[in-house]
Amino acid sequence: MISIIISSAKKPLLAQVKKNIADTIGVDHEIVAFDNSEGSKGICQIYNQGISQAKFDILCFMHEDVAMHTQDWGLVVKNIFANHPDVGLVGLAGSSYRPITPTGWNGMGNEGYYINLLQRFKFEEKETKREYHNPSDRPLAPVVAVDGVWFCTTKALAEKYRFDESFAGFHVYDMDFSLTIGQEKTVAVTFDVLLEHFSEGSYNADWLKDTIKLFEKWQHILPINLEGLSRKQMIYIERRTFKHFLKQLSQSKLPISIANKVLWKNGKFRKLDFGLFIKLQFYIVLAWFKKLFAVK
Repeated sequence: MISIIISSAKKPLLAQVKKNIADTIGVDHEIVAFDNSEGSKGICQIYNQGISQAKFDILCFMHEDVAMHTQDWGLVVKNIFANHPDVGLVGLAGSSYRPITPTGWNGMGNEGYYINLLQRFKFEEKETKREYHNPSDRPLAPVVAVDGVWFCTTKALAEKYRFDESFAGFHVYDMDFSLTIGQEKTVAVTFDVLLEHFSEGSYNADWLKDTIKLFEKWQHILPINLEGLSRKQMIYIERRTFKHFLKQLSQSKLPISIANKVLWKNGKFRKLDFGLFIKLQFYIVLAWFKKLFAVK
């Protein structure tokens, strides 16, 4: 019924999640797990191997540092694909707006995002938090891209598109796969499955480099606005996201010139709003001056 594909870094976590899956999934399943504790293979390569080895018609790609809380969640997934033939990919967190600016699955200041999970914190001293946001109040919400902690698709679609192994590390595979599937099918967030994630994400220089590479691949179709945001709302999101992008470049010690290339690429910002374009150019110049006169 469902093949679960996992890139494993820690055997105890894998054993734990295997038991959790068996106790909760409620349908026939198999675990297709790969020991990648040395990090010798990128997640796209591993997931493509899993696609080739999987025997069931529905594939679920998930992290090992999770626990499923929904009983019979496998039936939920099965029914989503059976009752919604337009849906090609389903996850637990995603955004209905994809900015022009390189970013994660949700831009800064965007309220058109959808999420339902329990988040633990490994890098900060915080209590486990229920992350829930469903502005359209739907059990199944269309989005541009879903987060990689857990997502499901059909084997037919996975075999047709596969993961892009030019992304050789462990970042942006989820956004890239979502954007690929989204060219043919609907990508959606379900609110009928609850998962607990044991650690929050970390966003380092490698993540940012891959995010910029993702922008280069998909910039020709950006922005993507499924939420029907107004031009004013889009300008607000793009401005805040671009400022955050400049901050990330600085923190990651990457050249500010990257932001200038993004700004001028295909004239997307000028087409959206020339005033926004001028303002973002000013932000870049300001960032250059800050870097030039930084106290060492």
